[in-house]
Amino acid sequence: MSTKNLIKNSAATHASKTMAALLGCALLLASAPAHSFLARPAIFAALGNATAAPGGWLKFCARDPEECKPAIDAPRDVTLTPDLLQQLFRINAYVNDRVKWTSDVELYGQAEQWAYPLDRGDCEDMVLLKRRLLARAGWPTTSLLITTVDDPNAGRHAVLTVRTDRGEMILDNQTPEILFWYETAYRYVSRQSPTDPNLWVAFAEQPMRPSTSTIR
Repeated sequence: MSTKNLIKNSAATHASKTMAALLGCALLLASAPAHSFLARPAIFAALGNATAAPGGWLKFCARDPEECKPAIDAPRDVTLTPDLLQQLFRINAYVNDRVKWTSDVELYGQAEQWAYPLDRGDCEDMVLLKRRLLARAGWPTTSLLITTVDDPNAGRHAVLTVRTDRGEMILDNQTPEILFWYETAYRYVSRQSPTDPNLWVAFAEQPMRPSTSTIR
């Protein structure tokens, strides 16, 4: 082989190795946020006694009781992987981008009308859609819990709590980020029981930043 060809082959090999190294670095950097997220301590909110279900949920179930049946399987916390975490981000972003926030009064002429949205709806409607899409993607409904909170800036609000082995995460139409429950500024009011979506439980009084006693 001529010296010229040797130089060409050496340059091509070097370029290939460089591209492979750059690709490897890119993949590592892309996965770093997910692995960092999953490395946080598993912290679960403290719950109190049973409480009344929101009126909007009761009317929703009266219209479509099939959507409100308890799951047959026993409640379980999903083992959260980087792929499942990315799926949460995709579905949360899809619904937030697709549905324009619109009040129930403007859409239906009455307050507290929970329904699956098309392109308009309020926070409860978006929570319902996220719950449905995640269930269709294979997430157990026992880990997808509609949750009511008090927003210090906007009053009563609804989000979706996703229970996993890494803790409880919040899917919210007000942000593209997915946060652990203790990272939000909300005061948590009530949420569905994992055993039956028609049973709701109140949150115990607790500080915004949980103590290590709630880590498991």
